[in-house]
Amino acid sequence: MATLQVKQVFSDYQGQQVLKGLDLTVEKGEIVALLGPSGCGKTTLLRAIAGLQAISHGSITINDRVVADDSCFIASEQRGVGMIFQDYALFPHLTVAENILFGVVTRDKAVRRARLQEMLSLVKLDGLAKRYPHELSGGQQQRVSIARALAYEPEVLLLDEPFSNIDAKVRREMMLEIRDILKKHNVSAVFVTHSKDEAFVFADKLALFNQGQIVQCGEAESLYSAPSDKYVADFLGAGNYLEARVLDGHRIVTAVGEIESESELNLPIQSQVEVLLRPQQLLLKADTGGIGEVISRRFLGNICQYQVQVADNMLDIHSSELDFLVGQRVAIECKNHSLVLF
Repeated sequence: MATLQVKQVFSDYQGQQVLKGLDLTVEKGEIVALLGPSGCGKTTLLRAIAGLQAISHGSITINDRVVADDSCFIASEQRGVGMIFQDYALFPHLTVAENILFGVVTRDKAVRRARLQEMLSLVKLDGLAKRYPHELSGGQQQRVSIARALAYEPEVLLLDEPFSNIDAKVRREMMLEIRDILKKHNVSAVFVTHSKDEAFVFADKLALFNQGQIVQCGEAESLYSAPSDKYVADFLGAGNYLEARVLDGHRIVTAVGEIESESELNLPIQSQVEVLLRPQQLLLKADTGGIGEVISRRFLGNICQYQVQVADNMLDIHSSELDFLVGQRVAIECKNHSLVLF
């Protein structure tokens, strides 16, 4: 069952159309990342879902209740939406306990006390209930923000770049912790980020934005291995593009030789195309008569990043073989995979 449905949503801001016919579905317990560069519309969509931004056309539905369409607009506080912000947005004059319980409606003291203890334990802040935000680290403040949002028992949780102010050393650990919390509570969440690495770690599904539209939506692995266009391919990782000619239903020929696809190509024979080859999909082998020459070498720990010249093409190749030298001739092979052609 879908918790959130966005259908053909358009939204304007200061006379400019920001959202241009968006469709998005978030299933119960699913975490969806809105991913894209600054200014592409992802935060505007988050604000529209929250009721902080009007839509000019389309509809937004939360648990089968329309909260915004051409004739209806439900106020933010009545949508059952929780929000976690980049800057935590805690009340500085309230204690941790008071911040967490701020949105809890019930006045029953026993229920409030039980909810507080549950939330403190959940985000690992036991014993800190009486502290004020300025007495906490950035990571602890974000945990308070998360506890406050979950204590409200929202129907959908919205997160606006929640990890950008967290120290890099603890960011990944915290992302995994919070993801685990959301999964255990079966919370549906929409998460805004410009970082593909954060999206890969935290989300179940990615919705990749470009100029107010979602250009591709699906699981991270699917988008990475089968991007719909070059924009998606380049946003999700480095790639090499080689001119190619289709030989038959599974083979192409390129500057590095023939490459076979694990899946059917479904293109006319002799079609002129470009093939996307990720840096880790190319293999190097020392060969004095090889077609490639190592132009540069950069040590990255467990791999080396090589720039390899092949005819007029400069290829970016990542290899666990660390001993190729600048100026060395090499042969190049391609790992077996389903080819992506443009």
